[in-house]
Amino acid sequence: MRIHHLNCISTCPLGGRLMDGRSRSILERGHLSCHCLLIETDNELVLVDTGLGLRDVADPQGRLSRFFLTLVRPEFREEMTARRQIERLGFSAEDVRHIILTHLDFDHAGGLDDFPHAKVHMLAEEREYAQLQKTWLDRQRFRPQQWSTHGNWLSYRTGLGEKWMGFANVRDLMDLPPEILLVPLPGHTFGHTGVAIAQGDRWLLLAGDAYFYRGEMDLKSPCCTPGLRFYQWMMEKDRAARFENQERLRELKRRHGSRVELFCSHDVEEFERLAQRSARLPAEALVARREARATQGTARATGRDPYSHGEVPMSQDAPDRSRHH
Repeated sequence: MRIHHLNCISTCPLGGRLMDGRSRSILERGHLSCHCLLIETDNELVLVDTGLGLRDVADPQGRLSRFFLTLVRPEFREEMTARRQIERLGFSAEDVRHIILTHLDFDHAGGLDDFPHAKVHMLAEEREYAQLQKTWLDRQRFRPQQWSTHGNWLSYRTGLGEKWMGFANVRDLMDLPPEILLVPLPGHTFGHTGVAIAQGDRWLLLAGDAYFYRGEMDLKSPCCTPGLRFYQWMMEKDRAARFENQERLRELKRRHGSRVELFCSHDVEEFERLAQRSARLPAEALVARREARATQGTARATGRDPYSHGEVPMSQDAPDRSRHH
C-alpha cells in the first residue's frame, strides 16, 4: 500500500507560540495541521479523516460554529481540501471508496460531503454520542451540517477486537485490507480511535487527537504547550482515559519505536517530517517535485531539455492510476 500525507486545512488558533510552540510570539495566530492519510490499496483509495471540506470553505458561517471560527480561525483554502489534493494527485473523488474517522469533530469530518459514494467507518460510541448533541460544546464541535453521508456510515462496537502492541479491542474493518486497524483511544471523545497501517514489518499509527503536541510523547520528560494543554482539557470527555492512553502511546514508543511511526493530527513538525514538505503546501507540491526530478534525469540522460520539444516528463515512482478507474 502506498500512503500520502495530506494537511487538509490548517487551523490558526489564538495564542501563537503558547499553542504550537514554534510561532514567533503569543500575539500572532498559531499554526496547527490537520494530518490526514490517503491510502492506495490494490483497487481503491482509503482516506483517514477528511479535514475541512469544500462546503466548509464556501460557507463557513453556515457550517461551523462562531465559537470555533473565532478560536481557531481555519485557513480556508480550497486547494488544501482533501478532495482537491486527491484530484491534483491524479485521482477522482469516486476513487475514494472508504473513509476512516478518528472522531467526528468538525475539523476531522468536514470533508465527508466531498466523497458521497464512500463508506465511512468509525466507532459506534462516537456516532451515538455525537448525534445526541447533549451539551453546548457538543453542539459546537459535532456539526450535523457536515453529515450528509450518514446513510453510508458503518460503526463498530468496542470490546470485540484483539490485542495489538499493548492496546485492547483493536480490530480490522469491513471490506478493507487486514493491514488497516482501528486502535480505540478514548478520552478526547468517547469514541475516539487511532488508525494503524502496516507497511511490511513497520506500522504507521495516526493517533488523531489522543495528543496534540510532539513533546507529549517524549519518553523522559513529556510536555505540552500551555495553550494546547488548556485546549485538550476543554475538549476532553474522559480525562482519566485520555491520560491513560497517552501513557500507553509512550509505552508503545518505548517498546516498539523502531517498528511503529507514531504521530498525531495537529502537530506541524510531525506532519512536515513525514510528508517531506511544508504544511502550507498541498499535495500538488509532491507531484511538482517528482516531475522536476524526472525532468532533470531526462535532461542528464539525453543532454537536452525535454520541454524544448513539448515533452512532458512522467515520474517513474508516480502511482498507477488505472487500477482506480
